[in-house]
Amino acid sequence: MSRSCERPRHAVPPFAPDWALFLDIDGTLLPIEDHPDRVQVPPEARALIRRLERNLGGAVALISGRALADIDRLFGPGRPAAGQHGAERRDARGGLHSVQREDLHHRHVREALAGFVAAHPGTLLEDKGLSLALHYRRVPELADEVRRFACALEHSLPAGFHVVPGKMVYEFRAEDYDKGRAVLEFMHEPPFAGRVPVVIGDDVTDEDAFRVANRLGGHSIKVGEGESCARWRLDSPAAVRAWLIDYAAFLESPEKNGRE
Repeated sequence: MSRSCERPRHAVPPFAPDWALFLDIDGTLLPIEDHPDRVQVPPEARALIRRLERNLGGAVALISGRALADIDRLFGPGRPAAGQHGAERRDARGGLHSVQREDLHHRHVREALAGFVAAHPGTLLEDKGLSLALHYRRVPELADEVRRFACALEHSLPAGFHVVPGKMVYEFRAEDYDKGRAVLEFMHEPPFAGRVPVVIGDDVTDEDAFRVANRLGGHSIKVGEGESCARWRLDSPAAVRAWLIDYAAFLESPEKNGRE
């Protein structure tokens, strides 16, 4: 494995006032639940995002596998965000950008996934519109069977789609969009342009964004265990929120421009 993908150090970068934050949600800002709809956002977490947005001139974006509408349900509408791993994105001016492709749920793939879920209680099919997710967090003993099914189904996906494994989930989505591309697009737009990208995430799908942040001279922070292209590490969503609270306090301090 190359040096860029070694185990991240158990540390975080020194604060700086010119960051742009790109934050995953499940497993990063919030603990992962056994069903996506069970996730609850504490009021203090919403307040923290607003506080960071205010102190960074709006240069904060939520980058998630969830659909954009679901991100809005959790954190409120209107803010910069990328849903379905970048297949849909809202810029800081409210402009919407999305993959111009036939949705997967119009194909036989959805029927195959629905049939598998019906035959395997405890698994879950999440239809996000531009992507599909097969969850098995409630039945971890089916991991091998789910993996074999997902790999077999990948061979019959429409052109331009592929399967991406995650934490007890397999995502069926477009090949040419990922979180890295979403970060790169944000970084070419105000208020992100000219800032230093800081990406925080916990799963395989965050690796594309980590690589972009590294390439742009920014910071990549892995949440939890496992090898990663990220250069830094935080242990848990609680640690992420605590660190972001400290960063918000740093931004509000009179001496911030003199700190390292």
